Amino acid sequence: MKTTNYLTKAKVLSIALLLGTAGVSHADPKPKFIKEGKWRGEFTVSESKVPFNFELKGKDAEHAVFTLINGSRRDDFHVKSIGQDSVYIKMNTYDAALVAKVEDDGSLTGEYRSLVPGFRGNSLPFKAEYGKTYRFVEPGKDVAPTADLSGKWEIKTYSKEAVPASIALLKQKGNKLTGVVMTVVGDTRELEGTVQGDEFALSGFTGPSPFIIKGKINADGTLSGEQGFGIYKNLKFDAAKKAEVELPDPYKLTFLKEGYKKLDFSFPGIDGKQVSLSDNKYKGKVVIVEIIGTWCPNCTDQTVFLSPWFNKNHNRGVEAIALGFEQKDSLEYAKYTLGKLRDKYAINYDIAFGGLADKKLVSQKLPALNKFIAFPTTIIIDRKGDVREIYTGYTGTVTGKYHEDYEKKFNKLLDELIAEPAPETAAVVDQPARQGK
Repeated sequence: MKTTNYLTKAKVLSIALLLGTAGVSHADPKPKFIKEGKWRGEFTVSESKVPFNFELKGKDAEHAVFTLINGSRRDDFHVKSIGQDSVYIKMNTYDAALVAKVEDDGSLTGEYRSLVPGFRGNSLPFKAEYGKTYRFVEPGKDVAPTADLSGKWEIKTYSKEAVPASIALLKQKGNKLTGVVMTVVGDTRELEGTVQGDEFALSGFTGPSPFIIKGKINADGTLSGEQGFGIYKNLKFDAAKKAEVELPDPYKLTFLKEGYKKLDFSFPGIDGKQVSLSDNKYKGKVVIVEIIGTWCPNCTDQTVFLSPWFNKNHNRGVEAIALGFEQKDSLEYAKYTLGKLRDKYAINYDIAFGGLADKKLVSQKLPALNKFIAFPTTIIIDRKGDVREIYTGYTGTVTGKYHEDYEKKFNKLLDELIAEPAPETAAVVDQPARQGK
């Protein structure tokens, strides 16, 4: 069966038509394009404004690079022209795009739009102005901060549904505030913002739905505010500075049920072949199983770490499998999304499709696990096929020491497992453990 092209010319044209900009204008035959330089944009989320910054290099779509700016982080995207006065910026491996019209005054108006089949109605309007490099407050209008928020903060979030514990790592210099919010499922990536008097705000937009956190510094030094997740919900929170606070141990959250030593599965690969841990290619090898989704930014960050590591270490007797759960329960759709991920990040290990991105479904399809908590989850298997470690979530480079510790432990364990003899050369070979009850 031929793989469906989920980014067809017809779709791009339909987006242009929705904006009312398709076709050639007789009044203005010269195509309009985004002006080179730095920009400031604002999403409208309910009644709130979520600012973001970007830079455009290149005078036309053939050469242009659109770069989102978040503190020290940079994310690059390709720009396509639509008709005479509009642009389409696909968010790389995330199935979403910025679709915008270049107005007569040079500004941009448009939407951040989901491209996932069945969710294409989800969108956020935005406007962007050229030459503005500030994020929240115009130059010259800063108000002296009443406190320095640098440090580690314990966050308590209020919701009817269960919300993972979280902490914030913040750095403040004058009015400028940067940081990251960490949970057991991952982190927000780098955030950038400001402290003005007794109020603070941070935002981030790297391709997935934009994020904002804003609030007030209370008289006792605690924080109160609200977190916004773009096209998703907003949550209120309180926070207190606690240098000793830590999240639950990510190495102990997910584990094998009693009676299990091994993991077993068989899922369709995006290349048309079944992928199973019982395949000969995995026997006697150390295997890394990564449970991911292309919609998940922390999964992308984990892939950015794992893919080059694998390419460097594959010949040492290591294999890996990316097990993707996507926003649509369709193998053809998964071939498109996971294929984009493979090509973007030079993945040379097997990629299989597990089904719809639903934690309960993952638990059902991998019954050896006590529960499934987060995308991504990393499972490391030794040469005998025994599960040796399960890591829940991912701590990106912005978390500093947390990421450094993760990388050190990952490499230490893999080095140890690679050094172990394969079962056929071992002095003692364990009997196969039972796969179920």
